[in-house]
Order: sequence, then structure tokens, then C-alpha cells
Amino acid sequence: MSVSSSSASSDGSLTAGSMAGAAALTSASMTRLPAALQATPSPLRQYHLAPTRIVWQSAGGVTNAERLLRPPRGQSVLSDPLPPCVLASAAGCPAGIVLDFGAEIQGSVEIFTPNTPVKNDPPVRIRFGESVMECLTPVGTRGAGNDHALRDQVVTLAWLGSITIGQSGFRFCLIEAADVARPVTLSEVRAILSVRDLPYLGAFQCDDERLNRIWATGAWTVHLNMQDYLWDGIKRDRLVWLGDMHPETSTIAAVFGATDVVPRSLDLSREVTPATAWMSTISSYSMWWVLIHEQWYQHTGDRAYLAQQQAYLQVLLPRLAAAVGPDGHERLDGVRFLDWPSSPNPQGVTAGLQALLVMTLESGERLLRLLGDEINARLCADAAARARRVVPPVHGSKSGAALLVLAGMLDARQTADTLLSVGGARGVSTFYGFYVLQALARAGAIDTALDIISTYWGAMLDRGATTFWEDFSLDWLDGSGRIDEVVPAGTKDLHGDYGAYCYENYRHSLCHGWASGPTAWMSQNILGIQPAEPGFAQVRIRPQLGHLKWAEGAYPTPFGPIAVRHVRLADGSIQSTPRVPAGVTVVP
Repeated sequence: MSVSSSSASSDGSLTAGSMAGAAALTSASMTRLPAALQATPSPLRQYHLAPTRIVWQSAGGVTNAERLLRPPRGQSVLSDPLPPCVLASAAGCPAGIVLDFGAEIQGSVEIFTPNTPVKNDPPVRIRFGESVMECLTPVGTRGAGNDHALRDQVVTLAWLGSITIGQSGFRFCLIEAADVARPVTLSEVRAILSVRDLPYLGAFQCDDERLNRIWATGAWTVHLNMQDYLWDGIKRDRLVWLGDMHPETSTIAAVFGATDVVPRSLDLSREVTPATAWMSTISSYSMWWVLIHEQWYQHTGDRAYLAQQQAYLQVLLPRLAAAVGPDGHERLDGVRFLDWPSSPNPQGVTAGLQALLVMTLESGERLLRLLGDEINARLCADAAARARRVVPPVHGSKSGAALLVLAGMLDARQTADTLLSVGGARGVSTFYGFYVLQALARAGAIDTALDIISTYWGAMLDRGATTFWEDFSLDWLDGSGRIDEVVPAGTKDLHGDYGAYCYENYRHSLCHGWASGPTAWMSQNILGIQPAEPGFAQVRIRPQLGHLKWAEGAYPTPFGPIAVRHVRLADGSIQSTPRVPAGVTVVP
């Protein structure tokens, strides 16, 4: 994609260095606004993108389509030496084209019209798609809809002017004559990417280029969802779903470091949910709220922000402690949920909730002790000890087993050998796959984890993905096509023929932040960088290369990025070269 910004790279893509400019109005510029405006600065910056190719056009009625591939000026002109693109319907069939902007984005499309002899003001259909086939499918068909963002609408083009349509998450855009009797004349089309202009402080490279692409794709997936708040998806689920945020906040910590979108989103969920209720009606989501706060404190060392949560924690944590019965079994009410693919296995969900409750209570104990509340800290500790004695059967659930491993309630190596490694990526989901990978790392099964990442997340890239999806199954690959092409007759549509639960067919989101887990996982486990004290005052660097020959990268801290390079020597040992900023101490 071509980006009209001075901070674009030579190939037009957004890079770590290109995202370092100002993202919002500064306080100085705010003072120049009229006093009557109740204005607040936006954290977002816009980039203009040219189409990279025409994927599809109707069989007849389209002329000069290639005009739209020229770098847009961003301005209609009275006299244009180049002929416009014209969509002139024939035989009652609307003329149209589908443009590809090169990668998934969050934003809108701007259409410019030329100086035509007749002031036509024609209606035009604009339909966004995360896949080509979604772009060609009208709302109401096979799950295609306008939930959370209008992605299929008819608008009127102004003569010798421009119009902006969106926002939504998309890569492809259909432009089609909505009235077959009225031709549509276009001088140029560009996409407008809206994104936080943040530097990529974290980095990852190794001798496996497929893994490098996966790390970068996970980072971009989360970056797109870092809007005013941290969303789950940019097409559908443009909402703050607290339980889904943990892989996202892990990726943000590894790529961007401290940024206000995380506390802003945590606070929103707290403000709209009384501590006597579950966030989004789901008990596990309130538990993730606690776990994310401890994670964020470990990465930022911001005790003042943690202290702002004390009143809420002092109501929520006793409620969670009360959910542990005298026999140690969890008795959580509300919606019992880990993620959608886990749902058909209620025993596995119960096992996962038991483990998650233990982890949350132990995290709550540490936080409350830090905040000086010994009474409620002891309440959490006693309930966690009682719950730890109960290890429910997982009934084959890799997600439930992974949480039990991470809680220290199942032996990591034995569970990896008997369940987590069995079938490779089978039984893994894009959300809870992150915890399966973490459990495998706990077992030292790095090569198994790398194989799952390459096989499962890599398969999405093989089929044209530029972001990671809400859900995915390897079974979907059999007989299916690519998402960046028109699916031939007799071939399954990887987007429109699959999906389940609330995301059937084209309702399925192809940019979901919870799927970014491998990015955080590789930084934490391959580079081996994790805080040993809050705010990275102390850090542990314990690389696990598996079969990799070398890996290098960086990890953000409040003191500046930690840079490392790890090389496997001939005798199998790993030589590490860390560069640690002043204020950070490396501990064993």
C-alpha cells in the first residue's frame, strides 16, 4: 500500500520508525482553537493509502479502472488531463469494481469525483470487506452485516467534490453503481487509515522468517485495535471486552510498552461495571481484570495507578474468595466462559475456571498486600489454598489444561506430553492458544510451541491474511481458497463457509486482538525477557531457542528498551549479548 505521509518507508508500508510522529493535538495547539469549542485531543493519526490493485470488476460497464491505481492527489480539479474511471451499468446489471488496499486497516474510504458536463450526483454502493468474497456479499446474506460499523451502504456522490465513507475494518472495498440508469464517474479513491502513531519499541528477529512475519502480524493486529479504547475487533466487536484483552495487553507490553490505551480501557470497564457484578456478565472477565492489573504493574511499576483500583479490588476480591466453597470447588455464578471453542466442553470450562480463580486470588493477595490491606489479602490466600486442592478433569480441553498448568495445579511436562502436544495445533484456538503456548514453555517444550505457531498462525498468512482472526481451524483448509482472491466455483470460501457461535460466515472477524498471543510469547520466551521486579527495576533474561539458531530483539521498559541477541554455539549452549539501560539490573 502507498502511504501519503513523510514517515512512510520506501516500500510504502508503516514501519516501527515511521510511527514516531505526533498522534494528537498538542497542548500548545489546543490553545489556538476557538474558546467556544469543547475540544479534546485525539490519540489517532490518519494516513492516506492508495489502492494496490483491482481485484475484481463487473463483466461490462467499467472503463479506465486503472486510473484509480495512480497515487491520489486528494483533491478534485476543474481540468484533469487523465480520463476518469466510469461505472456505466449495462443490461440491468450494476457496474462495479473491488479495490485492494494491500493490508487490513481500520479507517474509511474517500472518493473524489471529476468535473463532468452533467451534474449527476449518482448514488453509489460502498461495501467494505476483510476478504474479497465478503466485499462481494450483500448485508443479510451468509452472516454479512453492519453490526458495530456500517460496512455496506449507499451514498450519494457530490459533483466535483469528495465524500468519506466509514469507519470500519477492511482491506477490500466494492464501489458499485446503485442506480443502473445513472453512471458513476470517479477521479480517484483512497483509504484513510486511523491509527495510534506509536513507535515500535519492541522487536523480534530470528533465523525463521515465517516466525518473524507472525510476530509482526500479531503486533499489527493489536495496533489496529488500539483506537480511543482497546477494542477486540475492528470490523465487529469494536468494543472493550475485558477478558479478551489479556493477550492484547501482553502484546502491547512487548511491542509498545506503557501506553494510555490500556489503563483507559481497564478504567472504562471498572466504571461501567459495579464490583458486585461481573464484567460483561462473565466471571472470568472480572478475573482477567485483576490479572491484567498485576501484569501492567509489573511492566510499568506505576503504583499510583494501582492504588486507584484499591476500592474496587476490596469489593471484587472478597466476592471471588466467596466463590470458593468449603470443599474447594469454585461456585462461580454468571456466564461460565473461557472462549467460544471451549464452550462445548463444560468440564474443560470448569477446570479452566478453577485454575483461573486460583491465579486471580493469588494475584489479588499480592496486590492487596502491596496496598496495605492484610485482612482481605489473607481472605484471598485462604480461599486460593482451599481451591488449589481441587483439580477438576479437563476432558481433553487443551485450554483448561493450560490454565491448570499455569496455576501450578498440573505438572507441566506431563500435561504437555499427554495432552498439549498431542495433535499439534489441533484443539488450539486463536485466543486460548496463547495459554497453551505459555504452558508448553513452562514444560520446556519450545519446539512443540514453535511448530504450533508456524502451523496454525502461519496457515492464516498462507491464505492471504495480514492480521490474525477471531477463530481458525486447520480443518477449514481442506478444499478452501484464499481470502484475497475471488473464490473459484467448486472451492470452499475460507471466510464465508466457516465460523461458528456468534461469528458464523462473514460475521467472522479477520482482525481480532486476542489472536496476537504468539507475538508476546516469542518476546517473553524466545528472547526470554520478563520483569523480575515491578517496572523492570530487575529483569530476567532466560532465552529458550528451541531449534532456532539465533534470535534477537528488544523489549520496552520504563528505563528504555532492553536489547538482546542470542546465538546457539556449536556445543549447543546459547551465547547471549544483552544491552540493558541504566536503572535495570539483570538477575538470574
